[in-house]
Amino acid sequence: MREAKDTLVLLLAGGIGSRLNILVGHRAKPAVPFGGLYRIIDFSLSNVMNSGLTRVGVLTQYKPLSLMRHIQNGEAWDFTGRTRGVKILPPRTGEKDSDWYKGTADAIRQNIDFIRDNQSEQVVILSGDHIYQMDFDDMITSHRAKKAGVTIGMMVVPKSEIHQFGAGIVDDENRIVDWEEKPKEPRTNLASMGIYVFDTEYLLNALSCDREEIDFGIHIIPRAIEEKQVYAYPFYGYWRDVGTIQSYWDANMDILRADSGISPEEWGIRPNTEADGQAMDRAPARFAQGCTVHSSMISAGSVIEGTVLNSVLSPGVIVQKGAVVRDSVILEDTVIEKGAEVDLAVCDKRVHIKEGALVGHGDEEAKRISNQEYPTHLYSGITLIGKEVRIPARMRIGRNCIIRPGMKGRDERVFPSELEHGGLF
Repeated sequence: MREAKDTLVLLLAGGIGSRLNILVGHRAKPAVPFGGLYRIIDFSLSNVMNSGLTRVGVLTQYKPLSLMRHIQNGEAWDFTGRTRGVKILPPRTGEKDSDWYKGTADAIRQNIDFIRDNQSEQVVILSGDHIYQMDFDDMITSHRAKKAGVTIGMMVVPKSEIHQFGAGIVDDENRIVDWEEKPKEPRTNLASMGIYVFDTEYLLNALSCDREEIDFGIHIIPRAIEEKQVYAYPFYGYWRDVGTIQSYWDANMDILRADSGISPEEWGIRPNTEADGQAMDRAPARFAQGCTVHSSMISAGSVIEGTVLNSVLSPGVIVQKGAVVRDSVILEDTVIEKGAEVDLAVCDKRVHIKEGALVGHGDEEAKRISNQEYPTHLYSGITLIGKEVRIPARMRIGRNCIIRPGMKGRDERVFPSELEHGGLF
């Protein structure tokens, strides 16, 4: 029996994730579909399940309905039973915006009563928006063996990227002796993964000390280093924060590469196929005579008559004869009609690309023309098509373009015949 099975888990899932642009216009970042069958939060929930932990609080905030429908009662991850459970914990919102979560520590502080009602020696705090596999039981065992007050999951990243993370300076025994939050001139390449094990008593005391301390990396961890033994728990596997369109696309493409280190099925990652009508009774994918599929993931219910190259297709995607999908992520129930082409794009659910349309045209030089309104979101050639968009027949859409959700039906008459590179519509 796993030593840490009674440990309480708090999963932070309220972030806006604004750099994912229109993919989070109607859903929280952890609810964004990923890898054909999954949502981003499935990785954290499955890691909790596979670590033998059974009591989970999910802290929601931004556009939580899609996430709540997906998690339901937690049955998909075996969180139902007398001693098991998952509870959705929204902000204690009142009449003022100030009642909403102000930061990671403030979110936990607002749920102190949940911690006290679910007594445990340790509390594990996770983010719900990372792609990885990790055994939290081993981390908790290490925490207890070292008699630590706090243990932080950490991994080596290039120093050029450390400015995005909290960074820990450690001694020979991996005890953290100093901390830098998003340093401009780092002294270390050891980055925080946003995964913490706290002794429950210390966590409650720390959150009670100063209500102005709202963030773990900025406030709680530096003080803990002065007051308690704080250790790094080294992590050496695949981990990615899919908080940008580029990293989201990269991680999906990693699934297609045998040497990437990511393998959701082997990791035991579970989706909730009963949520949002995506039941497991979809027919197997059908591949018509004469179609071409290479280095791609094709989900159940899809019908492939044309060509799919190096792409990830969610359930129910239809690629008609003569259509080509290349280097793209296509979400659920999208239809790509005959002769249409989708190249280097992310299409949200139920997009309809009509006959002969071209999504993502342009050469290597065109890929370098950033989106005019969101130059830090789209800059490498990826074009983003919103949920339930209908692309008119023979329309041409360039590189780094965005078409907002819901442009369909009678709105087709207002579409331009061509959307230039970096355009927004």
